[in-house]
Amino acid sequence: MVGVSQQAISQAGIPTGPLGQMLLDYCHRLREIAAGRASESGGLDLVQERAALAREQRLGLEIKNAALRGEYASVALLAEVLALASQAVAERFEHLPGVLRKSCPELTEPQRDEISAVIASARNEWVNSTAQLVAKSLTEDEDDPELLFDEPSTD
Repeated sequence: MVGVSQQAISQAGIPTGPLGQMLLDYCHRLREIAAGRASESGGLDLVQERAALAREQRLGLEIKNAALRGEYASVALLAEVLALASQAVAERFEHLPGVLRKSCPELTEPQRDEISAVIASARNEWVNSTAQLVAKSLTEDEDDPELLFDEPSTD
């Protein structure tokens, strides 16, 4: 009746039934495809693709606005800042035993060793806590698909 086989109509997702109803359903499906509101079987759904694009554009704009307000920074930048700050603190801790020898000559070697051990323990705990916090944050981000997106483009 419409120039295609019943198999082609079935493959288009039209359920079998009375011929008149199948014809109406098939024509409706063709109109939806032609209008861009539906996709051919196995193809992209234009409505869903447009919605996904609009969502990504909205997220990108939200990130740009947050960056302009100073509420957002890239993970790479934050990691770099944290690494530089950690390195500066660690370097100061490394110089502390020498500073103690000069500024507190009355301290015995065992006392200075004890102070150095406490400082080293605190430094190590700080590094471990920071690493665990970053790992936990990255794991939570992987579990939340809304947080997995690239930095916004400058378009």
